[in-house]
Amino acid sequence: MSLRQSVLTALCICDPDDKVQAVQSLWAAQKDLALAPNEQILSDVGLTLPGRPALPRLIPAKHVPTRTPFTTEGLAALLHAVCHIEFNAINLALDAVWRFSDMPTAFYTDWLRVAYEESQHFDMLHTHLQSLGHDYGDFDAHDGLWHMCQKTADDVLARMALVPRTLEARGLDATPLIQTKLRKAATPGALRAVELLDIILRDEIGHVAIGNHWYRWLCTQRGLDPVSLYGELVLRYEAPKLRPPFNEKARKRAGFTDTELSYLLGG
Repeated sequence: MSLRQSVLTALCICDPDDKVQAVQSLWAAQKDLALAPNEQILSDVGLTLPGRPALPRLIPAKHVPTRTPFTTEGLAALLHAVCHIEFNAINLALDAVWRFSDMPTAFYTDWLRVAYEESQHFDMLHTHLQSLGHDYGDFDAHDGLWHMCQKTADDVLARMALVPRTLEARGLDATPLIQTKLRKAATPGALRAVELLDIILRDEIGHVAIGNHWYRWLCTQRGLDPVSLYGELVLRYEAPKLRPPFNEKARKRAGFTDTELSYLLGG
């Protein structure tokens, strides 16, 4: 079995802890598996992608309750929401590795690294959530990230534009705002969450940078302008409208240009 086929197998795992273990084992064993970048891998699992547990219940994003860190239950719900994002991010990175053929070797290494780091994020957040008396699945969640993954399944360029550098980049903007609320709550559990989010933000800047790199690489390969094309892709795939405030410092570290930031700000 090739590395990309093994990644598809990991993507199909439903139990979160088993998926985390599989991803971490793949990262450790990647040099022992043939990459097979030119192999056209077909999934026969259809609508069962991605593998995930029966819970959390997935509901429309507008129906997911607002979470406040000022109560124990509220803090747990907030942590659960971030846990859910990280679990989805594992699946998104794995999907990029198995689905898209004929990319440079570095593309697959980059996204397997992202999956590995996202598995670490999920693991540490889940551990903290469990310390508050809850498990992943205890609160409702939404499926916006995976919906965009499905929409962009046929075009790696659209995937790079609209998943890592659009939806996942929103985390760069949201994390400092969440940390401010957690610091105001000032409980040991909330302050521990601030520390974990520091680690996640550092890594997510790198993940968004990977998305930016491959988006621009693909634009160059196809002779397309990355700035004007981005707006077209947002409309074509009905991507969510991004709203300020933006974490401009983090976005610049992730490779966004001044022109791209001006576009986001409506300039």
